[in-house]
Amino acid sequence: MAEQWATFGIDLHLEPTGPGLRRGLTDALREAVRSGRLAPGTRLPSSRALAADLGIARNTVADAYADLVAEGWLTARQGSGTRVADRRVVPPAGTPPHPHPRERTRPAYDLRPGSPDLAAFPRAEWLKAARRALTDAPHHALDYGDPRGRPELRAALAGYLSRARGVRADAERIVVCGGFAHGLKLLGTALRARGARTVAVESYGLDVHWRLLAASGLHTVPLPFDRLGTDPGVLSAADAVLLTPAHQFPMGVPLHRDRRAAVVDWARRTGGLVLEDDYDGEFRYDRQPVGALQGLDPDRVVYLGTASKSLAPGLRLAWMVLPPDLAEETAAAKGGVDTCGVLDQLTLAEFLTSGAYDRHVRATRPRYRRRRDTLVAAVAARAPEARVTGIAAGLHVLLRLPPGTEQSVVQAAHWQGLAVHGLTRYRHAAASAEPVDALVVGYGTPPDHAWSGALDALCAVLPG
Repeated sequence: MAEQWATFGIDLHLEPTGPGLRRGLTDALREAVRSGRLAPGTRLPSSRALAADLGIARNTVADAYADLVAEGWLTARQGSGTRVADRRVVPPAGTPPHPHPRERTRPAYDLRPGSPDLAAFPRAEWLKAARRALTDAPHHALDYGDPRGRPELRAALAGYLSRARGVRADAERIVVCGGFAHGLKLLGTALRARGARTVAVESYGLDVHWRLLAASGLHTVPLPFDRLGTDPGVLSAADAVLLTPAHQFPMGVPLHRDRRAAVVDWARRTGGLVLEDDYDGEFRYDRQPVGALQGLDPDRVVYLGTASKSLAPGLRLAWMVLPPDLAEETAAAKGGVDTCGVLDQLTLAEFLTSGAYDRHVRATRPRYRRRRDTLVAAVAARAPEARVTGIAAGLHVLLRLPPGTEQSVVQAAHWQGLAVHGLTRYRHAAASAEPVDALVVGYGTPPDHAWSGALDALCAVLPG
């Protein structure tokens, strides 16, 4: 039979082969399921429609469907049509990978850092804030806006950050951006335009941030790290430094007070800039909150915050508090117009000013603390060779492992359907310190009903 196109809601290329039409069609459909081109749950066309598309008898299609239903590849139900069965399909050796929908490739348990419990997003309160914000918004708010962001949100952020994080800010020095990475990209553009060449970074951090700086033409140099946090003693050759001082990611320690003072002194003495990533500053459990470094010198420290950990990454809302001259340059780097959704900005402004944001953070903080406590207790009881550190704040812990075991533990976790990251993936390629075997365990991501299962899966793969 010549190659034909059959309409399945999406185009599907079938190549029926074999000695007969029925067998050829059966083999072609089976291969489409096995290779993943037909995902579980996909509804197939009626036998009449497919027969018309392929130019063959309807009975041939009906018989092919019946064969595949009997084999378990398809399901047929009155009123629901014929669908691909929901079953695990293992492609034959040599079959190229085929992308599946995101929701079908998620692990059974996810302990990767970087996300809160999305099931805890305050939908009802957010909807109320959105309605109030949209009702009260002037018509011109829906027009092209100030590249710094909506004034309502910048004013609300100035008040909140001053009260909750000790940031010294006013609305004119705040620029709203579409996530931390967007803000860092804008800063990289502005710094490079100023003639900057080098940005010092922490030995352990996110490679996506280092790549963004590199894409702006900036060279990244890692700083030493020890029990007091990042050591700023070798900052002299840098034009700026990127730090997570309140809760270092991923090592989990705060920057020592002497080093906080030293890095600000360096900035004052050299004219350098400190880029402060306060990615999860709202979440602390066993200590007094560590105020923002920006409060020590607002003219030398750029403060970057985000709603990704406190609310949800999908909001794509973050903010920068900048020195006055850099605020203008960074806003210009946005292209002269606001690039963030106006309705979400107005909603977040209402969420902040109404007190809903504070209530949400206060409600989630003890829930995350309970998760952390059960994780620490379970590891101590069931995997005594592992040691949990960096537990005083944030949404992740560092789980130190016996030397030489990180790779095997990560692989075992993968086999168990558990997504977890090893510390190695966060180590800067030029870092001088000896590598440490550890897992970076994010306990914010799983919903409450999946937490005990995720914890069991974790303990099952740890050295005993």
